[in-house]
Parts: sequence; structure tokens; C-alpha cells
Amino acid sequence: MKLNRRKFLGSTSLTSVGLACAGSKLATALAAQTAPNVATRGLGRPALLGGPPVRTKPFPGWPVFDATEERALLEVLRSGKWFRGYGNTVERFEQAFAELNGAKFCLATASGTAALTTALGALDIGPGDEVILPPFTFIATYNVVVLNYALPVFVDVDVKTFQLDASKLEAAITSRTRAILPVHLGGAPADMDKILEIANRHKIPVIEDACQSHLAEWRGKKVGTLGAAGCFSFQASKNLNSGEGGAVLTNDEALAEQCYSFHNQGRVRKPGAYKPEYSASRGSNLRLTEFQAGLLLAQMTRLQAQAKTRADNGRYLTRALRAVPGIVPAEEHDGCTFNAYHLFMARYLKEHFADMDRAQFLKAMDAEGIPFRAGYSPMNRDPHVLALVKNRHYRRLYPSEVLDAWAERNQCPQNELLCSQAIWLSQNLLLGTHEDMDQIVEALLKIQKHAADLAKI
Repeated sequence: MKLNRRKFLGSTSLTSVGLACAGSKLATALAAQTAPNVATRGLGRPALLGGPPVRTKPFPGWPVFDATEERALLEVLRSGKWFRGYGNTVERFEQAFAELNGAKFCLATASGTAALTTALGALDIGPGDEVILPPFTFIATYNVVVLNYALPVFVDVDVKTFQLDASKLEAAITSRTRAILPVHLGGAPADMDKILEIANRHKIPVIEDACQSHLAEWRGKKVGTLGAAGCFSFQASKNLNSGEGGAVLTNDEALAEQCYSFHNQGRVRKPGAYKPEYSASRGSNLRLTEFQAGLLLAQMTRLQAQAKTRADNGRYLTRALRAVPGIVPAEEHDGCTFNAYHLFMARYLKEHFADMDRAQFLKAMDAEGIPFRAGYSPMNRDPHVLALVKNRHYRRLYPSEVLDAWAERNQCPQNELLCSQAIWLSQNLLLGTHEDMDQIVEALLKIQKHAADLAKI
């Protein structure tokens, strides 16, 4: 992976900072340089050891809403047209979301999972097909593959970026590969240059899982518009939120119509009418409601300003963390021109914290009022996933030698390392101020200074 100048400077800073002990004059000086308010507060005893917490007030809450959302919901309510077949709110949202992302077509769905299911259904992914995906992602990326009785094939991750390691992609492709499903994790794009080059050479469609990456950009283009289709989630934690909901973006008109048919019981789209005519042999009800669409249109009035705030705080916190050896923010690929920061992702290297295990570190940070959380567990080794080889339907569909070799194909040692180190902050914490970011660094420096004592309790 190539590093641009900004990332090179960050990596060299981390190396030099690693020579300093937590709480030393060098660490304090660097803290003062990158997070000016940190050094003035001192580094007292951690809250877990009886000291006062760094932070007592809550971070910004989520969701953010006001009378704008109330008016949108009441408008749909009073219209009496709560279903997309009768109203036009879903269509208005689809047009607005497509325009915002520079896509020709948008189809709103009931969830991000429904969006992924719709895209794979429209591509007629099914038994005997293989779909490539990374193991460091939410379980839905896996579930949509097996719901179609296709075989999921995991490609290991790059621990520095948390993303699918595109250098390992081609080795996973076989004559049965029918789709590649990269995930733009945490708001940062996967390496789309390499992924698309390999996919195009093998004539395999790319479905972007952009469920966590609203407005993220790769070389100036919004993610979700680079492959055959891109899928988004509007679940309650997401940067664009309607409780549940999703969308598929595509620039392919035929694929857009196939997606519409699949998500609407196999029916043909009939502008101005709702008369059942069928164009597919299978389909489902994966439609978004008019209420959710109204809520999304209201939430979109804040989306760009919130994204700008998150990006500013994400960059500021990344610089400030040079003062804390052992907390290593996820790197961005060179092609990333906008990180949407659904998560602020980093690795916790316990050797810089007196070998204190990650669970104790998280407990100590939580006591300081800073809610870091652990990342995903190793999906490719999860009992839920490994049980696939015993599934009676898969035993009927796939030769024994294919299933017996499947677990071996899915060895992902870098993913296991990442899962043991990953920590992250949720997107709402980045809606605060630079002073909030300073407090995160202050708490980290305090925990690091007292790590040996914290590790004993």
C-alpha cells in the first residue's frame, strides 16, 4: 500500500513518539503541539484508580432532529399515502439521494441488508456461485450471500487500513466467482483502483457495501457509484438515519430496473400506476415506507454539514494521536479523497500500555468518560459461519470436497490480528469540538501513564 505525504509524516511522527514514555516531557510537548489544551490539564490518577474522570458531560447525542423531521412525518401522515405505490415521498428521496451522490439511479429499500439482498438478487446470484467479501465487517455482508445459497469466500484484510487487502483478491477468484463485495468500512473507501481493475479484467461485477460510508469519496467520486451497484444503510446508528432503511445506487438502467423488480415481488415498474406485471422468476418485499423517506429527506438537510464536522474532527484527532504511541489510527488509501468517519478506527497495541489487555483498557477509558469500543470478532472463525459446511441445504448443493476445503480457503490471519487490536469511536462523538478531541487524547495519555497499575486490577 502506498502512503501519501500526509500519511508518511504521520507514520514518522509515530515512530519518533514511540521513543518517549507516557507522561514524559516529550509526550507532553507533542500533546501540546497537536492538541493544545491537553498539556495544561495534567495527568492525574485514572478514574478506575479513584481519580476524577477526564470527561463528565456526554458527547453529542444521536440522532439529531427537530421540527424539520416532525413536519416531514406529519406531511406523510396527513396525506394518507403511506405506501410507495400510492405516494411520491420515496421517489423524491430516491431522486435526491441519486443526485447527491452523482448516480443515475437510486432504489430505496427497507434496510442496508435489503439493499445488498436486492443487488445480489438482481444479479441472479444463487447456488453454485461464489461471492468474495472481507471478514472484517458486519455479519449482514455475509448473511446476504448465504441467503442466496452462494458460497462466501473471505479475502484477508490489511491491518493498516482495516479494509480488504486487494493484493490478495485475485488469488481468491475461481471460475465460480460471480460477484465481489468490498466493504467501505467505517466511512473510508476500500482500494477501488485495484479492486475494479481485477474485477473488470475477470468480468466480475463489483457490489460496493457502502452501508457505513455516506458521502465518502474515492478520487472525487462518491462511493457506491464506482462498481455495478452500491448499497447503503440508514439504520439508527448510521450517518444518515431513518431507524431502518437502505438504498441501492447504480448507473446501469437495466440493473436499476432489475433491482426494482426484485425488491417489489418481481413486479415491473409502471410509472403512474400500480398494476402487477411480473418480469422475474423470484422477488421479495424489500420496500421503504413513505414515512422513512420523509424522515430521510429531513435528515439530509444536515448530512453534508455533519459530514464536514466529522471529517474535521477525524483529521484533528488523527494528528493529536501522534502523542500517544500504541494508538494507531486506521490509514487511508491514496485514492480516498473524503473519509465519512462513520467510525474513528484505530489499533490498540498493548505493548505500549504495560501489556494491559484490551478489555481492561476499554474499561479504563469508559471510566474516563470516553466510550471506545472493540471492533468486530473474526467472522471467518465464528461458529455461526463455520456451521455453513454442516448446513443440509449446502450439503445438497455443493460437493463434499468443496465444503471440506472451504474453511481452509478462508484462513485470514491478518483479520485475526486486527480483531485482537481494533478499537473505535462512533460517529456521534465526532460531531463535537476540537476540545472534545483533546479530552480523548488526555484520557489516553492518563491511562498510558498509569497502565502498569491499571493492568494489575
